[in-house]
Amino acid sequence: MSTDDLPSEQDYALVKTAAAEVAAPRLPYQPPMPRTYRPKIALIGAGGISFAHLDAYAKAGLEVAAICSRNLARAVERRDKFFPAAEATTDYEALLRRDDIEVFDITPHPIDRVPLIEAALRARKHVLSQKPFVVDLDTGERLVALAEQTGMKLAVNQNGRWAPHFSYIREAVRAGLVGDLVSCHTGVHWDHSWIVGTPFEKIDDLIFFDFAVHWFDFLASLIGSRATSVFATRNRAARQKAAPPLLAQSLVAFDGGQASLVFDAAIHFGALDCTYVGGTSGSLASTGPNLGEQTVTLTTAEGIARPVLEGAWFNDGFAGTMGELLVAIEEGREPLNGARGNLASLAMVFAAIKSAHTGEPVVPGTVRGLTGNS
Repeated sequence: MSTDDLPSEQDYALVKTAAAEVAAPRLPYQPPMPRTYRPKIALIGAGGISFAHLDAYAKAGLEVAAICSRNLARAVERRDKFFPAAEATTDYEALLRRDDIEVFDITPHPIDRVPLIEAALRARKHVLSQKPFVVDLDTGERLVALAEQTGMKLAVNQNGRWAPHFSYIREAVRAGLVGDLVSCHTGVHWDHSWIVGTPFEKIDDLIFFDFAVHWFDFLASLIGSRATSVFATRNRAARQKAAPPLLAQSLVAFDGGQASLVFDAAIHFGALDCTYVGGTSGSLASTGPNLGEQTVTLTTAEGIARPVLEGAWFNDGFAGTMGELLVAIEEGREPLNGARGNLASLAMVFAAIKSAHTGEPVVPGTVRGLTGNS
């Protein structure tokens, strides 16, 4: 063998290949809004994250006609701050009887949400469910079937889908700009110790179920239900004070490709969030110090494109989930964040949790929920 046959530094990826700078493709990554459909919305549950919903809807020019909570004072507080003309109430059933309200945004915790969603669908209301959608796939499939039987749209508030960087990457993949998908790798390194002393600390698999569900959903937005196996681990970080393990990672195999999702939730200094998506014709990368500040690049045979993205996860993500539901109602189609598609995301989450407890790879869909995983 001559020296001419030996690999070069470039073959070993030791040097950077020069690439031309090219214009970034214009893609529909920003929150969608219906052309003319502006229904009245009822927000159910006025705690926690509801401020983000209401702020996003107000800025998007949507109409929230009622805010319902078991705690009337909280509903009044939210109403006065965001939609002063709305009704503040504790009477959920009365809202179901209001013909002028067509869409329900249901935000309580997963188990509490199920009967609320069911009642809304039976009352022929379109529903946006807070995430995580359900704690078991059988319940999710039953709610999806009910929505289809009643002709109502049922979507999930997976607001990460309209974080500008995730949305641009998804639309680039959907447009075929990177060819066939080969890889998707995400890494999030941040401090999640704020949960100490809160109800979130009681969730044993908090990182996978409540947080990482956004990244599993991002992966599902690229591969759908193509995942064939999930292998995951979890661990307690050195000196962590929170009860649940704050370190978690997952490897996902799918036809023709692989994915990894890494979560270091005990990093006090130097937070970093990065995403890499590779295909047969190009790749996409996004990186930044947090979830709201991201720089995206698209690399193809033509060169490197650097789109300048507008907006931020909070609150464009929340405008996106409701806006997409309204557009889907207007156009008579399934929402991009539809509940049926979200079951593929949850199937990977449940598989990851089971794998982290057993040390074995799990086929998505064979684990039907959280029960029995620990």
